[in-house]
Amino acid sequence: MMLSMDNWLLIFSTILGPVLAVQAQKWVERVRKRNDRKEWIFNTLMSTRGNRTDVNHVTALNLIELAFYGSNFFWKRRTKTEEAVLDAWKEYLDKLNTTLTPETLQIWSAQREELFIELLLAVSNDLGYKFDRVVLKKGAYLPVAHGDYFAELASLRKFGIEVLEGKRAIKMDITSIPTPPQPPTASKPEITIANNKSEQVPEKS
Repeated sequence: MMLSMDNWLLIFSTILGPVLAVQAQKWVERVRKRNDRKEWIFNTLMSTRGNRTDVNHVTALNLIELAFYGSNFFWKRRTKTEEAVLDAWKEYLDKLNTTLTPETLQIWSAQREELFIELLLAVSNDLGYKFDRVVLKKGAYLPVAHGDYFAELASLRKFGIEVLEGKRAIKMDITSIPTPPQPPTASKPEITIANNKSEQVPEKS
């Protein structure tokens, strides 16, 4: 008995249907995980842009290449916005790895700030957010107390390391020298000397 085209299609759909459904589910899960990773990177960079030495800030930067690598399902595919993020990250990373001198520090800081804002803009565009450049640059809030705390913590850490390495001595001012307690002195016993008068014996004649 010859099978018609409709029967063959029914057979193929019956066989391939579950396989395609599983593959589609895997694709959906990969897309969701990639988007979650992107969201975490952007949220972390935004929340720590006032303190860029934070561990989470550094971790988010190092995950950019992985999160914005693109889709690798059947074939490699990368969107234009992902390409823009990777390009912005490469420029920012190159600036971070630049050797500094006291003469170039001010110019380097300004350029680093602009490249970081470009990176935030690229990531926000890929996620579908629309942020103003000024907001990204000046919208971070870092209380003065937090800044003082981080500065004091760094100074204390540096001081402690220098002391342990023998490069710095701990200054000590002696204001008073405690005297050891004196043992109690034994009291001298009172000696009573009896004043006995000797009797004179008369001489015999």
